[in-house]
Amino acid sequence: MIDDPMDRIAAALERMAPAPLQAPDFDAASAFVWHTGPDRLEPVHQISRVPLKLLVGNDRSRDTLLANTTQFARGLPANNALLWGARGMGKSSLVKAVHGAVQADYPQLKIVELQREDLPSVGRLLNLLRGASGRFLLYCDDLSFGHDDSHYKSLKAVLDGGIEGRPENVVLYATSNRRHLMPRDMIENERQSGINPAEAVEEKVSLSDRFGLWLGFHPCDQDQYLAMIRGYCDAYGVDIDDATLRTQAIEWQATRGARSGRVAWQYFVDLAGRSGVTL
Repeated sequence: MIDDPMDRIAAALERMAPAPLQAPDFDAASAFVWHTGPDRLEPVHQISRVPLKLLVGNDRSRDTLLANTTQFARGLPANNALLWGARGMGKSSLVKAVHGAVQADYPQLKIVELQREDLPSVGRLLNLLRGASGRFLLYCDDLSFGHDDSHYKSLKAVLDGGIEGRPENVVLYATSNRRHLMPRDMIENERQSGINPAEAVEEKVSLSDRFGLWLGFHPCDQDQYLAMIRGYCDAYGVDIDDATLRTQAIEWQATRGARSGRVAWQYFVDLAGRSGVTL
């Protein structure tokens, strides 16, 4: 029995404190998702992705990211990468496809998905990965920040800042529709109303400057759009002649009011279903 009130308080606090976070078995999967409340890394045994060879229209970005990832997997210096640009043009697909291609030769390469809303916990995640033996792509999809959103400050420690810096076995890949991760009107407002406009803008755009690689993704033209669909058809064994494919695919894009890699895949899914082909 504990008689001292201070000892009782200390014992109660110890019971309330969470147990030290245990690292998962990183050999159990090649991908993990970071969750908080409580902190944990959940293994993902089947990753939703398409083969790298099926991604058409962004060859330069593909080759650059593939080379950077291969360097990192080999234990060589590599840059954090920001994939930005038009929606639906394969930014997220490229990250997952590159990981799959490189991981086949370097099994120690893992990918860890971090949700934007969990950015304040990134320091705890890095401490967990820092002591692991693998190599980790820290992946944050659809990254952007709005007005009065201070989450971006948590990310700076991953990229450059902090005494400890980024662990040697971690590199960050992020995707965003915005080149500077901030709304344009937010940056323009700083220029117009800030006490010191230059310093205010620098604070907002310095985050994207910390990515060593900026890979831009731009809307595809009609030939690229049709080439994407033809590539899917050939890969999955969907038999359709070029004239029919062209007519149907253009009509599909017209009903969507857009042309992109995502729209190409959505048309192909519909075509495969109508053709009785499983994916």
